Amino acid sequence: MSGLRRALPLILLIIAVAAIWGSGLGRALSWAAIGREHAVLTAWVAAHPILSGALFMLAYIASTVLSLPQAAPLTLLSGLLFGVIPGAILSVLAATIGAMLLFLITRSALDAVVARRGGPIAARMRAALARDGFPYMLAIRLLPIFPFWLVNLAAPLSGIGLLPFTAATLVGMPPSAFILTSIGAGLGDALAAGEAPDLSALLSARVVLPLVGLALLSLASVVWKRRRRDA
Repeated sequence: MSGLRRALPLILLIIAVAAIWGSGLGRALSWAAIGREHAVLTAWVAAHPILSGALFMLAYIASTVLSLPQAAPLTLLSGLLFGVIPGAILSVLAATIGAMLLFLITRSALDAVVARRGGPIAARMRAALARDGFPYMLAIRLLPIFPFWLVNLAAPLSGIGLLPFTAATLVGMPPSAFILTSIGAGLGDALAAGEAPDLSALLSARVVLPLVGLALLSLASVVWKRRRRDA
């Protein structure tokens, strides 16, 4: 029964995700619909900045906890509605809170099973991530090639602690968030013309290479610590 109680939040989460996808809500919230309501949304945000920011954060947190692949679109939307810097701050804070909540739910339900059945290789990997989890997670968060929702599901079972996971998310997300909100802030005309956002800039060399450099710098700290331990 204790195992069922630990797994209950995860079971409810899976049911909620299935219900949302089955309802077609994800398809209804399209860029075409946002484009049609852009003027109304912008006016409402301007009239109710605190309430709109709080509601946006709640929606982003819920999307993250439900593991919906909407992090990039929501961050773009934050730039469109709130501007580059406020949008990035709202997105990073909401994403971090949501990721932390999902971490707690997933680890409570599955960590004991993974630790028991993972085998010796998995045990060594979990030990390494328990010891040096922050730089590894920071490197992953810095690179926009790793899906945010997938990392959130895998990290709790990897052995990394909650604190380094949360800290790496909070520190590693801002570069990509500022890029996305910058793109989102200029989407008004494109949406009015019925065009979808172009995210190719996020994977361009001038964006990816500096992030790769930061990720490698983060991993270099692991190498340095290992050499000190082996010395």
